[in-house]
Amino acid sequence: MNKFKENAFKSVTYIASLFTILFLFGIIASIFLEGLPLFNFVKIKDFIFNTAWHPTHDPPDFGILSLIIGSLYVTLGALIIALPLGLGSAIYISEIASPRGREILKPIIELLAGIPSVVYGLFGMTFLSPMMIKVFGIPTGLNVFSASIILGIMVVPIISSLSEDALSTVPKNLREASFALGANKWETIIKVVVPASKSGILSSVMLGFGRAVGETMVILMVAGGAAQIPSNIFQPVRPMPATIAAEMGETVIGSPHFHALFGIAIVLFLITFLSILITEFFINRKKSQ
Repeated sequence: MNKFKENAFKSVTYIASLFTILFLFGIIASIFLEGLPLFNFVKIKDFIFNTAWHPTHDPPDFGILSLIIGSLYVTLGALIIALPLGLGSAIYISEIASPRGREILKPIIELLAGIPSVVYGLFGMTFLSPMMIKVFGIPTGLNVFSASIILGIMVVPIISSLSEDALSTVPKNLREASFALGANKWETIIKVVVPASKSGILSSVMLGFGRAVGETMVILMVAGGAAQIPSNIFQPVRPMPATIAAEMGETVIGSPHFHALFGIAIVLFLITFLSILITEFFINRKKSQ
């Protein structure tokens, strides 16, 4: 009977793993099958490097460079905000906080990951955007800066949690050796603990990048929706995920516009896939050390 249960459990888990892989390849195949026909109408070079995105013009323009740059502006801005907050909170929780403080702070930070993205978007539209207009005297508060702040807050739990795990795995004897050589706690953290866990910290940053670059609802609501290359952080942009979400419901299935949106999805998939590969590289490098 125990043998039967064991074999049944193995079969169920194997089938679940197989279906997960099949679903993944099915999603990838559907994206590429719908996106690749675009290049019968547009050259890859024009699609990637042209800044004009006017899919409803006659003739239409399918250039996504402004969308790519908009995505990178918002994502990098989010990381600039999230990295010091996430890494700082991870260092405090792992190295400085008391056990009681750790029990309180860690769930609170991780709670941020459970808030729906539409709630963050509403907060950005109703509170942050009007505040930006009053403080900076700009015509609109829906811009790169506002989107970066909201997105950065969303990424903090990822960087904080993974960095804290990486810091916690540093052997205790490294800290004791540093103290024995006369270093204080701050010097031990900065010169010993953080360098020893840099692979895990870098992997948390790359996972945060992958999370930020694919976020849809927040940037759709807060980034402003203008398909342009911004000259400063107070101008609106339209990143790639927001473009797909905003326009997919208005396109004719099988039209060049329809295939162009799937082409954007291919570019977004490749960027995310590359970030995952880099993350896996750092994780495997850490394990091999």
